[in-house]
Amino acid sequence: MYPGAIAAVTPDKPAVIMAGSGEVVTYRRLDEESNRLAHLFRAAGLRPGDHVAFMLPNHPLFLAVAWAAHRSGLYYTAISSRLQADELVYIVDNCGARAFITSAELAEVAAPVKDVELRLMLGGTAEGFDSYEDAVAAQPVTPIEDECQGADMLYSSGTTGRPKGVKPRLSQAALTEPGALFNLVSFLFAPSADSVYLSPAPLYHAAPLRYCMTFQRLGATIVVMEKFDPERYLQLVEKYQVTHSQLVPTMFIKMLKLPEEVRAKHDLSSLQCAIHASAPCPVPVKEQMMDWWGPIVHEYYAGTEGNGFLYAGPQDWLAHKGTVGRSLLGTVHVCDEEGEDLPPGERGTIYFADGLTFEYHGDPAKTRAAEDPKGRGWTTLGDIGYLDEDGFLYLTDRRSYMIISGGVNIYPQEAENVLSVHPKVADVAVFGVPDEEMGEQVKAVVQPGSMEEAGPELEAELIAYCRSRLAHYKCPKTVDFREELPRHATGKLYKRLLKDEYWPS
Repeated sequence: MYPGAIAAVTPDKPAVIMAGSGEVVTYRRLDEESNRLAHLFRAAGLRPGDHVAFMLPNHPLFLAVAWAAHRSGLYYTAISSRLQADELVYIVDNCGARAFITSAELAEVAAPVKDVELRLMLGGTAEGFDSYEDAVAAQPVTPIEDECQGADMLYSSGTTGRPKGVKPRLSQAALTEPGALFNLVSFLFAPSADSVYLSPAPLYHAAPLRYCMTFQRLGATIVVMEKFDPERYLQLVEKYQVTHSQLVPTMFIKMLKLPEEVRAKHDLSSLQCAIHASAPCPVPVKEQMMDWWGPIVHEYYAGTEGNGFLYAGPQDWLAHKGTVGRSLLGTVHVCDEEGEDLPPGERGTIYFADGLTFEYHGDPAKTRAAEDPKGRGWTTLGDIGYLDEDGFLYLTDRRSYMIISGGVNIYPQEAENVLSVHPKVADVAVFGVPDEEMGEQVKAVVQPGSMEEAGPELEAELIAYCRSRLAHYKCPKTVDFREELPRHATGKLYKRLLKDEYWPS
């Protein structure tokens, strides 16, 4: 299935509803808009295997642009609308885009994008850009003759160095072939044409983009939040009778910190499946979500690279608290620095074997760095964890974030999990800072619920709180306070930006 097939049966059904404005994009409009843009791509000389890029906020036509590229057999790169001009230019240049689409509110940031054959702007015009609306208006609403499937080529969010473009194999299969993600989603979460999927995150991120497009293959309605707000999220579930949604743990935490009377006043009974990923969820947070929403919280572990997929259903998680799941795609290996398999319970780098292949576009060195030391074709996302006796995986941290203090490995995620549920903590990052004697010491940077509480008393309280729950060497020696932490809208923390402030350049 794909939007054109849905439009042929239920043309007036909402494909997209914008949560803020209430604007509706029907399946007819989604199909026709994507067909018009596909014809424009062909008129500009783009053929299967060529590349387009777009930088848009959560816009009513975001998914139409993505479907246009997908049905044209193109690689397409959705770019974060929060980037600065030089970051944007780097990605457009690096991916080799022949077409670039943006919106009027991003005109200033997008202005330096010049070496692209087709430049379009939604909702206005600017020097060097053609009006998107005018350009597509003259194109046919019927499909192009050589339709075939394209693929997204998304960039990592740049938590360490320059972002990397993850380039999958381009199948150019018929649009009617659903693909691996469709099969997984259908099997695990049982969506249907009657489903209503609430997407609270930026659509340029891998999971929101891929899941929205997957649900649209079934004819579901997608409700898109322009920006996440915890109470507004609950209101939308009730208003639109949402059945499925995907979140990240920071969203859980923000909703749990709403006043009890606010949490209790919204009818969430329509919600059948709450999916989460992106970052490990602290056990107490997920326990509270299960108590509140019931056993409908599903978790998976995967990456933009698509080299593996682990899944933990509600009952599996309750029986193995803290797990991110058991493998459904790819064989999981936990290895030491030499690439030797470690026994259950021992921490090491997580590799996937027998999964999908990928490359980091234009960067063979980064591609090789993701491979196992023994050259067996196994690949890693850079995470550290361990397997239990039943084959369930537990994440302990990113390899690049591990702290080595006095020769002892410390995984800051443990302290972050503890501190994140403290009632006075809105957000927290834990990492290593220089220490003359020990090499590194543990530092916490905290966004308090109120900056008026920031100070030595709260610092002492948080350190004591952590020490009452973890071995002292794992806990921060000092705590600094910030009004806000540098966190990506998808929930990912830019910890590198914080670390760089404490390490000499």
